Amino acid sequence: MSPRAASPCPCGSGESFDGCCGPLLAGELAASPEALMRSRYVAYALGDLAYVARTWHPGTRPDVLEPTPGLHWTGLEVVAAEHGEKRGTVEFRARWREAGRAGEMHERSRFVRQSGRWWYLDGEVR
Repeated sequence: MSPRAASPCPCGSGESFDGCCGPLLAGELAASPEALMRSRYVAYALGDLAYVARTWHPGTRPDVLEPTPGLHWTGLEVVAAEHGEKRGTVEFRARWREAGRAGEMHERSRFVRQSGRWWYLDGEVR
């Protein structure tokens, strides 16, 4: 199920879905590592693992991506984001709920720009 176009984007940017991650999930290229990371969070939240795979660098992408049944992503906080021409990092906290329990994933993700687009390379969970 995707958010309504005028609804706030699930990434927490404060923008509407259509003014933020919606165009990226529809095929537009991300302008920065932070934009790509936010759209990947939204894709996970919406269960769009095909988008997650399309934005993961082919050299580090796993062969299979499978959803975690019962896991619901409930919020995103970007802690820090920086990038140059070819490399970038985004540190974030993503909150989740599963079987009545709440949790948080804290990651520092690395991104690379190749062939005119940003790719998720890998991440270090903290």
